[in-house]
Amino acid sequence: MKPESLFASAAINIGLAMVVLTLFSVLRKQPPNAFIYFARCLSQHHHVHLDRSFTLLRFIPSFSWITRAFRVSEDEIIDTTGLDAVVIIRLFKFGIKFFVPCSVLGLVILLPVNYYTSQDVPSENSHSMDSYTISNISRGSDRLWVHFTCLWLISVYGLYLLYKEYNDILLLRTQQIRKFRHRPDQFTVLVREIPLCDDHKARGCCVDHFFSKHYQDTYQSYQMLYHLKDFEDLLKQAKSLATTIEDVKKRSVTRKRNRESLHFGEFREDSAKPVLHEEKLQELCHKICQIRGKNMLREKEFPVAFVTFKSRCAAALAAQSQQHSNPLLWITEMAPEPRDVLWENLLIPCRYLLLHKIGVYIAASLFTIFFAIPVTAVQGIAKFDNLKKWFPPAMAIELIPGLSSVVTGYLPSAILNGFIYVVPFGMLAMAKLAGCISRSKQEIKACNMFFYFLVGNVFFLSLLSGSLLDEIGKSVTHPKDFPGHLASAVSAQADFFMTYILTTGLSGFSLEILQSGLLIWDLVKSHTFGHGKKKEPYLYSLHYCRVIPMVSLAVLIGMIYAVVAPLLLPFLIVYFFLGYVVYINQIQNVYETVYETWGKYWPYVHHYILIAIVLMQITMIGLFGLKRKPAASFATIPLLLLTLMFNEYCKMRFLPTFDHCSIEDAKESDELDKKSGLMETNFENAINAYCPPCLRPVNFPAPGSSSTQPLISSILV
Repeated sequence: MKPESLFASAAINIGLAMVVLTLFSVLRKQPPNAFIYFARCLSQHHHVHLDRSFTLLRFIPSFSWITRAFRVSEDEIIDTTGLDAVVIIRLFKFGIKFFVPCSVLGLVILLPVNYYTSQDVPSENSHSMDSYTISNISRGSDRLWVHFTCLWLISVYGLYLLYKEYNDILLLRTQQIRKFRHRPDQFTVLVREIPLCDDHKARGCCVDHFFSKHYQDTYQSYQMLYHLKDFEDLLKQAKSLATTIEDVKKRSVTRKRNRESLHFGEFREDSAKPVLHEEKLQELCHKICQIRGKNMLREKEFPVAFVTFKSRCAAALAAQSQQHSNPLLWITEMAPEPRDVLWENLLIPCRYLLLHKIGVYIAASLFTIFFAIPVTAVQGIAKFDNLKKWFPPAMAIELIPGLSSVVTGYLPSAILNGFIYVVPFGMLAMAKLAGCISRSKQEIKACNMFFYFLVGNVFFLSLLSGSLLDEIGKSVTHPKDFPGHLASAVSAQADFFMTYILTTGLSGFSLEILQSGLLIWDLVKSHTFGHGKKKEPYLYSLHYCRVIPMVSLAVLIGMIYAVVAPLLLPFLIVYFFLGYVVYINQIQNVYETVYETWGKYWPYVHHYILIAIVLMQITMIGLFGLKRKPAASFATIPLLLLTLMFNEYCKMRFLPTFDHCSIEDAKESDELDKKSGLMETNFENAINAYCPPCLRPVNFPAPGSSSTQPLISSILV
């Protein structure tokens, strides 16, 4: 890529970001847009101060939200949205802490070393982007020891930051678990593969007998799960009928006021409609009451139950113990938070989960292979010289001055980001099919799938299709030059990843905060079917499975190119600063919290960053070898081994505390509850917290008929 193409991409992305952020600064001040830009605040009935008077100040951009974002503390984020949101903010902070010193090191030391030849004059390729990368260093040059030293410094600094962040998140997690001792999931265990009781031919009594026998002092109660598809359908019909009755009665009241203009026959026919609907509602209520009978429910029991204990310590022991000599029976684990449970996935038998997982892996692999087509096409556009050979009409682009720079500089990364935008939703759907029992586990699985998808398709495939295949073609005719071609191939894609970071950061984060899709939808809705109706906040949850992998990929790209092409690092600093500001605003004002895992995302973030460090070191081992500096390659191997040992230590030191609740912490929380007198209240609240949604009390809109009201009341009991 020519420097002109990189400048064109930078100009377009910077210009677009300035326009979008200015537009957002104006739109967020308009009262009708409060349901988009302050959805979280309005849903929690917080007052949002907006100037409703038609003044000039409403249309002058204000960037105070940027300075406010830097004043928000982590304690405020934890109090309002939880520790999971802090994980995202910590990821952006890690990028800032890591890449600012790396940028200073790269721009002050590595960039001059790359640019100047051994005679301390600019290289012959001074007008090419390659002159700023390691490919400009001649083979066997002692200047490569500078890169070797910087590699060690960057790696050790990265490992230090990773350890510090992991330890900090662990301390915050422990504090939050102790602070929210009232949560029912601390007293509840999920039990699967419950056998059938031989005496009573039911599973519920089997659960009660088993835990009363083995946990007689700490066992409290259980809640079975039922296969109630028919019940759910009847309940939906009843809700729909009750709503219809209410609407008909409202229309009837309105027409009564204008009764003089109606014929008697029309009025009589209209007044008969609620009676017919109420009769149907009576029939549905009778059927629902019959299904909810104990004998009927016993026939629909599923081998899954939530078991509640009288203490956290007992629940933790039960969840982490093997209950039966056959490990495929009485499978236990700590229950998810009630609002986090995916009830439909709990009905999937454990013996089928392996088939579900295999199916998901096959689907994800096929999806990844299919996505290779647009990535290869994007690289074809980025390599305009090759594009002219493959598609001669493309030479017409050169007739318009500057257009080729836009096509090769901005267009490839924009197209690639457009394709990538839809991938997380596909991964989330596949993760749901895998049988995850909670939304958090589903999103974590999608997070993993999306990250490896990005590493494989966006990074490695972009590298291969963009440069390495071309270099292999040259090496067929000149085999002796293969090492040099391969070394330059790794650094040749630095300019493409610069444009990718610019587009993802400047344009991507700007469009994220603008919420252009919701703006268009709200405009259409307000002038069509939603006209005159009361507006509700547009509440959506934060998609961790989209944000964490995308930002982790930026970290990976930055680390791999930190020594190879340090000119990319300043772009990353802008990326992380803008992302930090944008997501502070979104977390505080826009997205709602639908579950809280107390920082369980961080071990995965740690893993992604460690993969980036390992790939950086492996890349440099290869580059030192290709640059005929084998001593530097061999001297980097101990660094790689040190990194892998650090990873194993972190797995032993931190990971178990995120996977399991320690008995010590559970016991301390129990003692605190006993001292405050809240122990009994907390575990009693856990008893009813895991009632299946279809068995919970339902508030139908009151039809206003004495004949149906008792039936509705019976459903609510």
